[in-house]
Amino acid sequence: MFPNLLPTRRQFLSENAMGIGSIALAVMLAEEEAKAKPPSVRTEPVVYDLRPKPTQFPGKAKAMISLFMHGGPSQMELMDPKPELSRLNGTDYAGEVGYSDQKNASRKLLGSRWKFEKHGQSGLEFSELIPNIASVADDLCVIRSMHTGHNGHEVSIRYFNAGIPAVLGRPSLGSWLTYALGSESQNLPAYMVLVDPGGHPVDGVNNWSNGFMPPLFQGTVLRATEPRILNLNPPPHLKGELQAQNLAFLKGLNDRHLEQHPGEADLEARIASYELAARMQIAAKEALDISSETEATQKMYGLDNEATREYGTRCLIARRLVERGVRFVQLFLAHQPWDHHENIKDALPAICKRTDQPSAALVKDLKQRGLLDSTLVHWGGEIGRLPVTQGTAETGGRDHNGQGFSIWMAGGGIKPGMTYGESDEVGHRAVTNVVTANDYQATVMHMFGLDHSKVIYHHSGQPQQITAGRTARVVNDILA
Repeated sequence: MFPNLLPTRRQFLSENAMGIGSIALAVMLAEEEAKAKPPSVRTEPVVYDLRPKPTQFPGKAKAMISLFMHGGPSQMELMDPKPELSRLNGTDYAGEVGYSDQKNASRKLLGSRWKFEKHGQSGLEFSELIPNIASVADDLCVIRSMHTGHNGHEVSIRYFNAGIPAVLGRPSLGSWLTYALGSESQNLPAYMVLVDPGGHPVDGVNNWSNGFMPPLFQGTVLRATEPRILNLNPPPHLKGELQAQNLAFLKGLNDRHLEQHPGEADLEARIASYELAARMQIAAKEALDISSETEATQKMYGLDNEATREYGTRCLIARRLVERGVRFVQLFLAHQPWDHHENIKDALPAICKRTDQPSAALVKDLKQRGLLDSTLVHWGGEIGRLPVTQGTAETGGRDHNGQGFSIWMAGGGIKPGMTYGESDEVGHRAVTNVVTANDYQATVMHMFGLDHSKVIYHHSGQPQQITAGRTARVVNDILA
């Protein structure tokens, strides 16, 4: 005769926030929507969570940090010296050129105004603009023959990140890795994104999209400034014993619901996600607190310098995240600060000054902590720059170039202290050992112990791969 006064799970959740952080809530909602078929590497029953999954074969990389440099760093000014370009400075280029900005186009070749020197035992050559990256030359593999075949930003970003040029709605590399392998940490999201205080990069949230995969595999974005996770601490009136009682009550509701629906894997995962939220209140706060880092470490990342403090802080947080089991971390810069169509003489040194020291510190720090062998670090953009000037040689810059550009990688099974591939004599086109974006993806997957062609996600009844069935090779020559 009396109504059941025990609230339902839905009523309880809608009325009791319990101070769960916004990121934890996003993870919970994402797992609730997860309906994916498992990757081919899985042999156990389907579960919708991010527990560690077996690799297909032994891999050296356990985690990855991608330092993405939106806009197109100029390869001939940074890590692909071109003496012939300098010799031909001011003369007309005899080859064919594809321009993005036809109005301000020029055929005048422009040599680099910055000097190159050899560094380390390997003798790798780097520009004077990046002295700190040069200091870790013996740990780097510089690929000088990257190729997207497209000069636009978005088309090349989507190719580099998601496997097909220009196409929206595909999962990013981080989504594929977390889908196939899960996470070593059950207290933090598997795929985390550190964005810039100045705003999102070009192409926005598409950079870390889960595409046609469930939201569970989307990059989880940390706020650009403190507090990086809102509402992580419970309100004062819910702290301590009261919160513990609330969580125990919620567990009871969940258990009762599971008894009524036995064998539902997604329901079990949803229950686990609520427990993750509670654990994140401690784990995330500890992972993001850099105050415990030594003064020497903070100085190494440039936290004592206004120019490097912000990017250095994010690089340091990235190390702390992979140290705690996060699988994939991406750092992005606002808009496209490497897109130097004009004033390259001032703009290029400025962005180098901001990113050079923190990027090198990340490699040094991972190495001294014994993490570099298992952590793959990537540095590079979606395109490079043309050898001809845009505008005048004094006040101009360089237009887009997806025909040949450079990136570097370190750790995670990469062969250190080497260059791979070549561009032509003026740095326009990749001509030797060309590496496409799909080759890059296949190689990264291989380093994690995965065959890119056998990690399958079924979308609308069709098997999908990160390389979308396109021609792709593992670049074995750069693997240790």
